[in-house]
Amino acid sequence: MNHNIVVRLDVPVRRSYTIRIRPGILDELPDTIAREWKGKDVFIITDSNVRRLYGTRLLRAISTRNVNSCLLDFPAGEQSKNAEVVRRLHTQLLAQGIRRDSLIVALGGGVVGDVAGFVAATVLRGVKYIQVPTTLLAQVDSSVGGKVGIDHPLGKNLIGAFHQPAGVYIDPRSLRSLAAADFKNGLAEVVKIAAALDREFFTLIERASRRITKNGLRLLSDIIARSVELKVAVVQKDEFESGLRKALNLGHTLGHAIEASTNYTIKHGEAVAIGLVAESRIAVTMGLLREQDHTRLVNMLRRLRLQTKFPRIKSRSRFFEALAADKKSDAGGTRFVLLKGLGHSVIGVQVPTPFIAQACGFPGI
Repeated sequence: MNHNIVVRLDVPVRRSYTIRIRPGILDELPDTIAREWKGKDVFIITDSNVRRLYGTRLLRAISTRNVNSCLLDFPAGEQSKNAEVVRRLHTQLLAQGIRRDSLIVALGGGVVGDVAGFVAATVLRGVKYIQVPTTLLAQVDSSVGGKVGIDHPLGKNLIGAFHQPAGVYIDPRSLRSLAAADFKNGLAEVVKIAAALDREFFTLIERASRRITKNGLRLLSDIIARSVELKVAVVQKDEFESGLRKALNLGHTLGHAIEASTNYTIKHGEAVAIGLVAESRIAVTMGLLREQDHTRLVNMLRRLRLQTKFPRIKSRSRFFEALAADKKSDAGGTRFVLLKGLGHSVIGVQVPTPFIAQACGFPGI
């Protein structure tokens, strides 16, 4: 259950860091920080939920190691991924005397990782930070690869940067505190990675789907590690998402539009699961994907108890506006990542609007 995965990046300069996956690693983190950041200021950024679960305890433990540390938090939820929260955090950090040699600890789920990482990328033109993801979604996806940022009223993740962490510390035991809905939320990202990149991994998850629980640490650790390995292999080849890395947006083109047009009342993982279903239906319609592969994908998502039915969208115009604002769009329109088989995807596909409408259940378009 102990996995160490090294991320090696060569452009613009040679860099590397390690992603460590081990049950109990969160308890070891204060000693790690004290050893590697002795004499430096440490700023933990978390949300209101994780502060109660882990944040205060981590602060106390670091403080007992004679490390000057501070804990900052913001309200939990996607609604906090905005410029005002970032501005407040900048102000607090500057008032506390943050320096270029300080360390920011992003402790929490995907929202915390995105916000804290963006703050680290921008305060003082960039300080080092580590990711300590406490949700499955963050552990398998958002904490890996250095994409950080916030939402904009026109769409999700439209303001951001690439800022690689100095390390990632993943403790599968932290998933025990997750609500069932939040655990399922992360499973959608696992399915996405497998469907986009590795047919064998997809089959493994398919066969093990009934046994994947937040208490099954051995299986869960292996699934997290394989997800991370696949994402790292892509990031090392395409850090700045100019080509291959776009494959990891499978399910996200429609998923982000669903989130934005429903005012983020649908969780990210649920939106991705729905997006996977609808986008694979588009792939079938366009002759890229076999019907039986679409069926396998839908059936696995259902076995994992994820949402597969497209939600009722009150404003179709808001949906298509969010779709048009997608960061993968170009002068030719919105570009999709579509499956051409389980474990294989096609990047940059233009999809006719009637096909999108049909897959989303919008009549008369």
